[in-house]
Amino acid sequence: MKNMEPKDITAECLCIGDELLIGQVLNTNAAWMGRELGLAGIRTALGRVIGDDQATIVEALRTASTDIVLITGGLGPTKDDVTKRALCEFFATGLVRNAGVEQRIIGLFTRLGGDARRVKQADLAQAMLPECCEVLPNLLGTASGMWFEREGRVFVSLPGVPYEMQALVRDQVLPKLRERFRPPAIIHRTVRTTGLGETMLAERLAHWEAGLAKQGIKLAYLPAPGEVKLRLSLYAAGNPQAARALVDREAMALYRIVPELIYGEGAQELQEVIGGLLKQSGQTLALAESCTGGYLSHMVTSVAGSSAYYIGGVVSYANAVKMEELGIPSDMLELNGAVSAPVAERMAIGVRGALKSDWAVATTGIAGPDGGTPEKPVGTVWIAVAGPQGVVSEKGVFMGSRDLVIRRASMAALNMLRKQLVAGSAASA
Repeated sequence: MKNMEPKDITAECLCIGDELLIGQVLNTNAAWMGRELGLAGIRTALGRVIGDDQATIVEALRTASTDIVLITGGLGPTKDDVTKRALCEFFATGLVRNAGVEQRIIGLFTRLGGDARRVKQADLAQAMLPECCEVLPNLLGTASGMWFEREGRVFVSLPGVPYEMQALVRDQVLPKLRERFRPPAIIHRTVRTTGLGETMLAERLAHWEAGLAKQGIKLAYLPAPGEVKLRLSLYAAGNPQAARALVDREAMALYRIVPELIYGEGAQELQEVIGGLLKQSGQTLALAESCTGGYLSHMVTSVAGSSAYYIGGVVSYANAVKMEELGIPSDMLELNGAVSAPVAERMAIGVRGALKSDWAVATTGIAGPDGGTPEKPVGTVWIAVAGPQGVVSEKGVFMGSRDLVIRRASMAALNMLRKQLVAGSAASA
């Protein structure tokens, strides 16, 4: 099946705010909008971040060349919020008071327990909007969304507060954009892998990937610390069922090529997969952490309902804690060092016995930036998994900063547990 791509509907995400430029606030809006637009069949062609400067905003609007421009930020009640003035200049219009918006603002303060007579003029000024815009009511705040059209293109100004922006986009903007542009449906499927870096994974998949383009399927490698997501995308071109079947077929091919690397799909996190396996088997988990310092426990307990299978853990950073709480002999530490297979295995066995769990995972290593040696460089981590059939251990050497080493080691530990759980389940079937 050769799938012809229809004409792109393109968008730009223009994020306004000095706080974004100086790194005071993380720009999560652009990522969220890009994802939602992509799911709607609209390709984000450009993303820009600019400061709260009227002339700069006007120039950005003037040079925008996409079908759609989504603008966030700069709509607050303070003097540094100049987006509305820039919009008025660009669209050659003026501000007028919108009575409906004013009443909503007063109603919002009243619902929050305030006195309608005491609403500040700065807040009421949020009802002053460009005369030529279509107002998009903001039910969660005082800054309205604004819809403009010019020369066949759409400009939408939205508040910078993420939950306000997201509600407006989901409930009002995307439905209007679909009606206005009729974008093609795009079928996505994302397979999540861990255990191999992007470059080596691409080598493993090279032959399979070469055949995707002939079918109109695009493959995106989305690396993150400890994992690589593989996103398959295909324009439906009027036949969503056939497109879905084609994408599903190629996704299933991945399970034949790299089955040991795949742990889940879509929004599924590795710790959620672990939780599902433990719940399914009715088994429990305990953790003994050294170099990961509790991060592994944080990942496990970030899953709602983890109390059903997670008993607890020991953060045994000092050797004294390893000896006293996990029962590791002092001569084992002296002979092998804390970062070693025997110590990792004894940690896992010790915490499993102490907390009476079915499974246990242990980590011990050198997160850095100091403490490495030629034999055990920074990033060296030993991981052990103890379970009903005994204990196994593996060494990993993880690159990056201290935070990245901790994250990557924790992902590797969870994946090692996952493989043991799967193998145990297969053995008992």
